[in-house]
Amino acid sequence: MSIGDADHRDSIGALLVGLQLALMLALGALVLPAFGRGVAPAGSWALAAAGLALGLWALSANRLGNFNIRPAPRAGGRLVQHGPYRWIRHPMYSAVIVVGAACCWAATSGWACAEWLVLAAVLAVKARLEERWMSVAPPDYPAYRERTRMFVPGLL
Repeated sequence: MSIGDADHRDSIGALLVGLQLALMLALGALVLPAFGRGVAPAGSWALAAAGLALGLWALSANRLGNFNIRPAPRAGGRLVQHGPYRWIRHPMYSAVIVVGAACCWAATSGWACAEWLVLAAVLAVKARLEERWMSVAPPDYPAYRERTRMFVPGLL
């Protein structure tokens, strides 16, 4: 079975999504007290707001039914190249990473930062698989990939 088989892709995608959601919930549980009591640093609130804004901008640039929570391309999906997608190939993943960083900053436990690092690694694996599978789907994806960054414009 190759990495390109649809069943294999679905299994890998489901595993990665499960890990992502579990890590997001665990991270949220660790930092909810700090945000809930209002003791989180102001900068962490600003960073969380920036991540949320990026996520909402990405959702508004996309059309419903065009994106997939799994890294496999959606059948009939179209390549979005406006909004934050103009500069970032994975703005939704970027938004999760930014909000996770805000949680790490606000946390009173070192576990939160460890969970955030693992979450960022899971999202990086998802993004790499998605890009591998997207490179054979829309014909303009390779050119789009060349002119944009994975997560952070100008850096990564």
